Amino acid sequence: MTDPVSVWHRLADSHVLLDGFHALKHAVRFGAAVPVAVTVDRAAALALADELAPDVRGTLDALLTEVPETTYASLVPRPHPTAVAALAVRPTREAQLAKLAHTPRTAPVVVLDNPRNLGNAGAVIRLAAGFGATGVVTTGTLDPWHPTVVRGGAGLHFATAVERLAVAELPAGPVFALDPEGDDLRGVKLPDDALLAFGSERSGLSAELRARADHLLSLPMRPQVSSYNLATSVAMSLYHWSSGTHSAP
Repeated sequence: MTDPVSVWHRLADSHVLLDGFHALKHAVRFGAAVPVAVTVDRAAALALADELAPDVRGTLDALLTEVPETTYASLVPRPHPTAVAALAVRPTREAQLAKLAHTPRTAPVVVLDNPRNLGNAGAVIRLAAGFGATGVVTTGTLDPWHPTVVRGGAGLHFATAVERLAVAELPAGPVFALDPEGDDLRGVKLPDDALLAFGSERSGLSAELRARADHLLSLPMRPQVSSYNLATSVAMSLYHWSSGTHSAP
């Protein structure tokens, strides 16, 4: 039997860290290849599967290996309350780009323009997966597959396309960018092939993204309130899109 810790050390630098039971559950559910998975308490992890994910319980039973707590803690940057961790194969860039470019699109692409906060990016990916968005694209230096982003996204990177692109590389489609000076979102119908663009938490839209935008939209907001959290803004926009003729996923 292959030692899972040896496999882990061999693959860790090239694979995606799935941090916690829910990240592993979602990755498996949406077809990720998972070569190694460990837990401090196998019985407890499988009990969680019985309760929350019976559809993948058999797969998790075959994957999970119990290891000592000290070993588990040495494999992850920050132990998760469920004491479960795994490594998954990251989808190729070519596969992600093909999903993003496929037309006709039946759901928008979310564009995060130079995001700064890893947790916010993960929350947006989780939202995008829940709404059935085509994908999430980031511009700038943040790696959307960073372990903290994957943790914030609960492994739902595998339920949608996630890639980092330059503004000039964005997939085709009308760009609706959120900006305080834009038209009220509530008066605009968002098409299924839209790119919904959101500026960074600190500085808003970049000049390059603003120049690429076809429409500037604003969210309803009480006067003297500075801004919404990035994930909240994305949620409001995707909900507005989904409340049109689109059917829920």
